[in-house]
Amino acid sequence: MEKIHATTVLGIVHNGTVALGADGQATMGSTVAKSNVRKIRALLGGKILVGFAGSTADAFTLLERFEEKLNAYGGNMKRAAIELAKDWRTDRYLRKLEAMMITANAEEILVISGTGDVLEPENGIAAIGSGGNFAQSAAAALKKHATHLSAEEMVREGLTVAADLCIYTNHNFIIQKVQS
Repeated sequence: MEKIHATTVLGIVHNGTVALGADGQATMGSTVAKSNVRKIRALLGGKILVGFAGSTADAFTLLERFEEKLNAYGGNMKRAAIELAKDWRTDRYLRKLEAMMITANAEEILVISGTGDVLEPENGIAAIGSGGNFAQSAAAALKKHATHLSAEEMVREGLTVAADLCIYTNHNFIIQKVQS
């Protein structure tokens, strides 16, 4: 069975707005399996955004668990993320899931991994997936030197750089934002 490679997800906190975007490509081996995968979801009426990279079925399982945690903790994103990471690390079934998530609300952005990590990036930029390092590097330069750009514009440009360089990333972007 060929491994499916998917994606680049980039989130930026800038000037009171959080933007989260992803490309639409899923690649199986050396073939583009689908070019318009939707990897960003809005939860709690659009107050929280989630982006995922990795195995799609695993990501949806984690997304459902995260939404359950959000509901259990009154919409507290950080607490829900920590509780999900605990379960992900200790539960026999969840431990085998291969995906990562970025969650964002109007104030903060978090990266959640299966190793039990909940990371809040220092610079307000989070990226995951095969093109994540390309997108994050571009976004860091933009945030430092092109402060006139919006968070959404920085995400679009960061994803564009990743799509130009990473064979597992395309230019079919979905970008959503949350404002404080």
